[in-house]
Amino acid sequence: MQLTNDELRRYSRHLILPEVGLEGQKKICSTSVLCVGAGGLGSPMALYLAAAGIGKLGLVDFEAVDLSNLQRQVLHGTGDVGRPKTESAGDTLRRLNPHVEVVLHQVRLTSQNALDLLRPYDIVADGSDNFPTRYLTNDACVLLHKPNAYGSIFRFEGQASVFAPHLGGPCYRCLFPEPPPPGLVPSCAESGVLGVLPGIIGLIQATEVLKLALGQGHSLRGRLLLFNALDMKFRELKLRRDPQCPLCGEHPTLTELIDYQAFCGLTPTPGPGAGHSPPAPATHPDEATVQELKRALDQPQPGIQVLDVREPDEYQIARLPGAQLLPLSQLARRFTELDPNRPYYLHCHRGARSLRALQFLRQHGFKHLKSVKGGIAAWSEEIDPTVPKY
Repeated sequence: MQLTNDELRRYSRHLILPEVGLEGQKKICSTSVLCVGAGGLGSPMALYLAAAGIGKLGLVDFEAVDLSNLQRQVLHGTGDVGRPKTESAGDTLRRLNPHVEVVLHQVRLTSQNALDLLRPYDIVADGSDNFPTRYLTNDACVLLHKPNAYGSIFRFEGQASVFAPHLGGPCYRCLFPEPPPPGLVPSCAESGVLGVLPGIIGLIQATEVLKLALGQGHSLRGRLLLFNALDMKFRELKLRRDPQCPLCGEHPTLTELIDYQAFCGLTPTPGPGAGHSPPAPATHPDEATVQELKRALDQPQPGIQVLDVREPDEYQIARLPGAQLLPLSQLARRFTELDPNRPYYLHCHRGARSLRALQFLRQHGFKHLKSVKGGIAAWSEEIDPTVPKY
């Protein structure tokens, strides 16, 4: 391929690097990369890969831009709130570099479409934020022999690696053979995340992608890079391929994609547009909808108490009138303050922590318990919009 005069000038700082040069930039411009997610990690990855001249940049995401995304998802701006993330990201990337072919996949990555979506790309960069998608991306990459530039973030900490068994390294399953129990690891929506953290980890992923495209340097294959922003420290763990891995081991038993929601112990989640449908009834026997909670509060039975198991900082942002604060982190030592014979409606931000609190209290003799499905976020969306959302 030949670079235009505009491209020669645009990439001039690459061209004068001996490790890149003209031939290296041509490699970058002829490489195709799929970013899984256009959010916190996908934003810095996509921006810098586009700036670097990656020839074909795919984005797969099914969500819309929310105001709470803008603290870290720098592909999007205030005017993009409510737009599909792929559309917003596509506009931003094309403004940044019109020489890059930007391909938008406004779909949820599933077992049914993953192989077809990943197959046309040379490298996959996993910027997903949930375990089913991480396992799905990993498995599809292994089956297709694609390198997977992996990253994840949590509060003030992040990690990155390159999973590529076909290049001699381990896969994600070698590091994490089994997913954690549902709800054990809170999401960013529950636990928060330092806004700059995905920028740091996402750029590490983008760096690994460019090194793979160039065939230069020592990749993170076989290494897990750990970063703590509060201490400003990096650590490194050596990773080895597990010969017993069911996917990339010596005798693989996983030869096709599976149901990853079920594998991770989760129920299927609704697809795009589900927010326009009537509220779904509670599907867990211990859950109550926010409508059921409102009816219970409007026509109170004796002794009903709403128990808020979020943290004090969250309680200061938004609260339900009359709710008693008892954070989940303190429940094990303070549950004796509660009356085991009293009916409680437990709520948190979105419903995961309240279910864990309910299970704990149930084990200690509490019988009249309901976890509020969707938490205070659902209350704000469906009952009282004056309750702040966060």
